[in-house]
Amino acid sequence: MKILVCISKTPDTTAKIAFTDNNTKFADAGVQWIINPYDEWYALVRAIELKEADASTSIHLATVGGADAEPIIRKALALGGDEAIRINVDPSDSYQVAAQIAEVAKQGNYDLVLTGKETIDFNNGSVGGMLAEFLDMPYVAQATSLQLAGTTATVKREIEGGEETVEVALPLVVSCQKGMAEARIPNMRGIMAARTKPLKVVEASGNETLTNVAEFGLPPAKAGVKLVSPDNVDELIRLLHEEARVI
Repeated sequence: MKILVCISKTPDTTAKIAFTDNNTKFADAGVQWIINPYDEWYALVRAIELKEADASTSIHLATVGGADAEPIIRKALALGGDEAIRINVDPSDSYQVAAQIAEVAKQGNYDLVLTGKETIDFNNGSVGGMLAEFLDMPYVAQATSLQLAGTTATVKREIEGGEETVEVALPLVVSCQKGMAEARIPNMRGIMAARTKPLKVVEASGNETLTNVAEFGLPPAKAGVKLVSPDNVDELIRLLHEEARVI
C-alpha cells in the first residue's frame, strides 16, 4: 500500500494578518508557519494509523512551495512520513497546487491520496476534487472515517442532516476532517529520524494559474452594541427593523 499525503504550509492561527503590495499579497514577515491542521491532524495521522496496521504501507508527503516550506515538511516526516517531495514553486491558486501534486502522484502509482478538507488560510476546500479529476480517481470529500479491507475503502462523511457511508475501490482520493483521527505530537525519535529521511525537490511542470488576487481585505470592524431593556419590546423591534433591517 502506497499513500500520498498532501501537506500545506499555513500561518499559525495566532498570527497577525496584514497585506502588502496594494493589498494583493499576504505580508509574511514575522509570521509563524505551521502544517495546515486538517492535513496534519486528520490526513497524515490517519495514514500513520493505516501504516501501523499494515507494516508494508509507505507514506509519502507532497507539498507545493519554496525552501521555506521545508521545516513544515520535516515536521510531517517526524510525525511518521517515510519520504517527502517538495515541488519548487510558490503556490498561487488551488488549480496550480492540484496540477503540480497530480504530476507527482501519477509517477508514484499511489493507492490512496489523502488531503485535509481545506486549508485554514483560504478555506476553499477545492484541491482534493481537482486532484481526483487530474488523476481520474474517485473522490470522497470531508470524510470522518476511513477503513480499508483489501482494495476496498469504506468511507463515512457528513451530509446535510446525517451521515453517509460509501464503499469505493482503490485507488482513491479522500479529503479528511474532524473525526478521521486524533492529533499526535512528534517524539524525539521521530524528530531525529526526520533529519535523514529523503526530501526530494522537483521543479514545477509548468506554472499555469487560473486566478489572480485583485485585493485582500480585513473584515470590517464590528459596530457598537446597543442594549435594550427587556421591558422595551417596541424599541427592540424598531431597532431590528430600522437599523439592523433584519425584519
